[in-house]
Amino acid sequence: MEERAAAIHTVPISSGKARQQRTDPASVRSYGGPGASSGEHEKVYVLDTNVLVHDPNALLNFEEHGVVVPMTVLEELDKLKSGKSHIAADCRAAIRLIDRILGPALPEQVDAGVPIPRGPEGTQGTLSVLMPRPVQEGEGVLPEHLNDNRIINDIVSLKSRDSHRRYVLVTKDINMRLKARACGIEAEDYHNDQLVSDIRQLSRGYFELPGSFWDRVSQVETEQRGVETLHYLSHAALVREVLGEEIYPNQFILDEQGFVGRVMGVAEGVVVLRHMPREQLLGQQAWGLQPMNIHQAIALNLLLDPDVHLVTLTGAAGSGKTILALAAAIEMTIEHQRYNKIIATRSTPPLAEEHGFLPGTEEEKMDPWLGAINDNIEALHLNDENPSGSINYVKERANIQFKALNYIRGRSFQKSLILIDESQNLTPHQMKAIVTRAGEGSKVVCLGNLSQIDAPYLSPTSSGLTYMTERFKGFAFGGSVQLNGVPRSLLAEYAETHL
Repeated sequence: MEERAAAIHTVPISSGKARQQRTDPASVRSYGGPGASSGEHEKVYVLDTNVLVHDPNALLNFEEHGVVVPMTVLEELDKLKSGKSHIAADCRAAIRLIDRILGPALPEQVDAGVPIPRGPEGTQGTLSVLMPRPVQEGEGVLPEHLNDNRIINDIVSLKSRDSHRRYVLVTKDINMRLKARACGIEAEDYHNDQLVSDIRQLSRGYFELPGSFWDRVSQVETEQRGVETLHYLSHAALVREVLGEEIYPNQFILDEQGFVGRVMGVAEGVVVLRHMPREQLLGQQAWGLQPMNIHQAIALNLLLDPDVHLVTLTGAAGSGKTILALAAAIEMTIEHQRYNKIIATRSTPPLAEEHGFLPGTEEEKMDPWLGAINDNIEALHLNDENPSGSINYVKERANIQFKALNYIRGRSFQKSLILIDESQNLTPHQMKAIVTRAGEGSKVVCLGNLSQIDAPYLSPTSSGLTYMTERFKGFAFGGSVQLNGVPRSLLAEYAETHL
């Protein structure tokens, strides 16, 4: 049961007849759609438990098609709904939505399908519950000692009785999809929250141009505003003639001649570009830490900017994500007093739950999972006369708190810096649950390496980190940087490249 419910992550999908994958990151893909040919059978989607755990609102995303929830799935949701884990919370949310849609419907109405209200678009599609039915001779193709098999057998029985509809099983369990297809049932993955088909489509947060940037620009207006130099360029000309792709706020333009420009705004056909002296960027410091390359420098610039409320740092292991974020957080909390505390959290793999209860406080329980934070605090004070005293001083003065993801729901952190480590292992739903905890005056920093996803059913394209990066790339108060190189050590760099 737990193994089935844990398979709540997303991988790419091939979604049936006449469906094409959308690569437009500005829209979320929905199942089905109007305009089906008259010769095509009515399509009905049967949802597995892990789909509703992954996205409690999943049954709203199938447009005009019918949605079926097997009774076995309701029983699994009922068994998993207790507790404070994110899985339990998602199960409760899914159960509440099903209850709200079915309402006071009579049994025969539930069997036939209750209309699903879908916001301002009105009522589309229906929701019904698939009751276990006696297996007729020759129908039961799988032994019923597993819930997976029971669901598949119920669909086989339903399909044999109603050949005028196409029943499609939607599950995040790859093995269950294989078994379903072997039994003659169409099976798909659920990826309504997948925005890109390839992580190479993700913005790196900067454009690196050969030669000189200004040799490519035909027209520009420059303004000196105090110590700042601002350049105003045509948005259409910049995208068409120079970059070849869209540009967003808080991205950077780098060239081989040493120019660095930060996009301060994109509005009314004009891009506002602030000149950032390279030497100044490379010379900035945060709690004694100085960037080792230009990519770390632009990342630190966003981290130290109080007007940037969300920063996403991706990159290989050892590229400096955690130590940069931590140094900037300590600097802004202790020296500049912009934040009252630092909240550090990360996803804990399901394996952690099998170890039982760890002794101690919440911080002590989270210590094994947030060891990278402690390691980097120690790295920032290796050269101090009394490293142990410095570490204790920083933890106390910066009010660094280690919080379990399961206990963040429902809380609101005011004037806090929320540091989310290993965020590539979060689903989009979990990512939303954390980011929405940020209250007034707070900043969120997400760190992750999309090539090191621990969750077996989560892919780089379906990770919550990818989803959030795409969703927030047009956010005027957010920025994302992909760090290059492995400054940790020559050994780490070689291992990252050759292993």
